[in-house]
Amino acid sequence: MKKFKKLEPVDTGSLVDKVEIKLLAFFKDNNLKPGDAIPKELEFAESLGVSRTVIREALLRLRTLGLVESKKHRGMILKQPDIINNFERILDPTLLGEDTLKQLFELRLILEMGMADFLFEHKTQKDMDELEKIVQAEEATDTGKIRFALDREIAFHGKLYQMSKNVTLQGFQNLLLPVFEYVYMKETKNHDLDSDHFTGGKFITHRMLLENLKVGTPETFRNAIRRHLEPHFDHAFKNSNK
Repeated sequence: MKKFKKLEPVDTGSLVDKVEIKLLAFFKDNNLKPGDAIPKELEFAESLGVSRTVIREALLRLRTLGLVESKKHRGMILKQPDIINNFERILDPTLLGEDTLKQLFELRLILEMGMADFLFEHKTQKDMDELEKIVQAEEATDTGKIRFALDREIAFHGKLYQMSKNVTLQGFQNLLLPVFEYVYMKETKNHDLDSDHFTGGKFITHRMLLENLKVGTPETFRNAIRRHLEPHFDHAFKNSNK
């Protein structure tokens, strides 16, 4: 009896990928908004000519991303995705490669450079008073040996993110905090943050940043925080040239 070569299993994964793309295009083409109901699995299956299993798998992916959800008596509806929550699921520093960690840390530097205009637009006297308390507490325990103490950085810069009044930006700050802590500890261990010799000259302290925020402009503050973060930039650029 003739032996036939075995059939290779159908690559259902690629089919699900295609259906997922089709569903996203359907939502867009029909101008569906969060809260709108979407067709049932059977309708999608008949329209696309695939099984309900494939449709179910594609919808499950979209549900995992927070794009759709099931509502009692309404079926499946579109949902406003929680971008921060989606990132948070995978942002464990111990699971990410060095290149990814480096780029995420650099993202934090870029964010802090870019929010100066929003700080000056939204700052209040209450904000200034709270920053003053943070800086005074820092100065009371300052030993002069470490330029960047982790708790000081988190308190001061966390307040700046809060002052931006941008909820998504604040979410990114919280999201990137574990990455910041991880990279910070590595830099501190290598003594990269203790030096007085920076490419920008004199180290800019939190006190100097606060005074600039009181009487300066977005441009002068941008320059000041760039110099404050100089050791981190130096470290990033040094590593990128290796």
